[in-house]
Amino acid sequence: MPRRRQERCRHCLCLLGARPRALRRGGIDDEWHALRIEEKPKEPCSPWAVTGLYFYDEEVVDIAANVRPSWRGELEITDVNNVYLEQGRLRVERLGRGHTWLDTGTHESLLDAANFVCTIELRQGLKVGCPEEVAFYSGYIDEEQILRLAKAFNGSEYGRYVRDLVERG
Repeated sequence: MPRRRQERCRHCLCLLGARPRALRRGGIDDEWHALRIEEKPKEPCSPWAVTGLYFYDEEVVDIAANVRPSWRGELEITDVNNVYLEQGRLRVERLGRGHTWLDTGTHESLLDAANFVCTIELRQGLKVGCPEEVAFYSGYIDEEQILRLAKAFNGSEYGRYVRDLVERG
């Protein structure tokens, strides 16, 4: 997602979904403005799935405090997104090729996600979801800082991976 520090962010991330009934769906116009977001619809209005990764401004706390439980007795994040949508303040960011959202809401999908991560890590020799790596390659931390962070995982495979990032540059 492009950085928009000057803009007060209210974003939801979308990607093409293979299992539409398992994900929230969003109607999107040609300029990537959300038209509607539905929670697990029987007939999706779009091939795009809202991933469940959101970026909100500080107003989200007040909005969420006013959300009422759904017919299932749950607080739905879709209701928060729809408040921003009704106010014309919700932006959609498309995740393209190379991005994956792993839904883990069922036993089967949790196993699928674990197998996917294992396959990527074994075949590519890269970790999935290593914040130290992102911070290092993005220039937020330097070699000294990453080596200090790696010590927290001393003796583990993850610690060796983080430490070796310095050698790989």
